[in-house]
Amino acid sequence: MFKLIVGATLGAAAARAAYTALTNRPPGLNGLPGKEVWGRTNHRGEPVTLLEGPAFVAGSTAATLLARGMSSRVRTAALLAGAGSGLLGAYDDLAGSASSRGFKGHLSALARGEVTSGAVKLLGIGATGLVAAAIAGTSARSKPGALADVAINGAIIAGAANLMNLFDLRPGRAIKVGLLTGSPLALGAGAAIVAAPLGAAAALLPDDLAEQAMLGDAGANALGALLGLSATRLGRGPRLGVLAGLIALNAASEKVSFTKVIRENPALNWLDMLGRRPAEPVFVPEQPVADAAK
Repeated sequence: MFKLIVGATLGAAAARAAYTALTNRPPGLNGLPGKEVWGRTNHRGEPVTLLEGPAFVAGSTAATLLARGMSSRVRTAALLAGAGSGLLGAYDDLAGSASSRGFKGHLSALARGEVTSGAVKLLGIGATGLVAAAIAGTSARSKPGALADVAINGAIIAGAANLMNLFDLRPGRAIKVGLLTGSPLALGAGAAIVAAPLGAAAALLPDDLAEQAMLGDAGANALGALLGLSATRLGRGPRLGVLAGLIALNAASEKVSFTKVIRENPALNWLDMLGRRPAEPVFVPEQPVADAAK
């Protein structure tokens, strides 16, 4: 427990320091000022910054380097999964467009000979997940696992990275999902892996809820990948269950709006709105009595 607290504290402190530094001097790109490069509009049409994502990646990476309780193999795998997914996500944040969305959209574009930034990200995160799984191994002593275990673990890492990004559509939602799913993992064999990411995410949650910043692909993909890597420390039975759940949810996202499902479920909607600004009221113009009676 002590190592978990230390890891989370390091992650929180590093993420806040990175966020402060990045927002004070946003990095520009190709001659464009930083605020323009990283600025976006949210679901309300209000300005937010994507620098929360790079701050999360930088904070969790720095804390992972300093954290105790991990073998060198697992530490290397965590750095690769987190930083690799974060960099690929940042590439999609900056170079992506809304022309193709989801697995189906990106694969359809590839079939037409069009390589989208989203396709590069999906394939890259898949490859990164497999390599991280192979490096981490499958046992408490980080022994290399069988090919089947590497495939299962790689799919968990990549699937979790993609799924977390699907929740980053409303303020605080992805971080809340990360904290809820990561807390049980923090009590198991993957505690050392997940401590720093959970601390970093919690430290950035207030800015996310305040609608000043968002994780973007960089932060959401990295958070999901690290949670996935932590889940690979489970036994094979639980890992297969996790993988089945990830496949089902990723597949469902192609047909179902998670936002609609959450909004229509009272308990999920309460949790989703916790700490957020209330939704804008819908203005309904008053009608004359005669018209209203018709």
